[in-house]
Amino acid sequence: MLSALAIAFFVMDGAMKLVQPQVVIAATTEIGWPADPVRLAVLGTILLGCAALYAFPRTAVLGAILLTGYLGGAVASHARLGDPLLTHDLFGVYLGVFVWGGLWFRDARVRALIPVSG
Repeated sequence: MLSALAIAFFVMDGAMKLVQPQVVIAATTEIGWPADPVRLAVLGTILLGCAALYAFPRTAVLGAILLTGYLGGAVASHARLGDPLLTHDLFGVYLGVFVWGGLWFRDARVRALIPVSG
């Protein structure tokens, strides 16, 4: 369920960057990045590619690593502006927990690397 939610979010976000409605352009400029169509399309393509890698079991770990890097950029973008910590700055961290938490539940190799005892 965690993986499915993360994938759905990333697919929606990536598709929105390709379609480029005004809300995406406004949000991009709001955090201080240029919202030119080519840059948004590249970001959307990268995000969709990372989400696809994460969705398939064979490449899920690589996808999780790449998504973590992508989310780190989002966290840094909000942190440098002094956005609210719990809602904006840490949103990428929350998504990262979904990515790695979902992978932990579906991949025994990840459970072996990150043992959680109860």
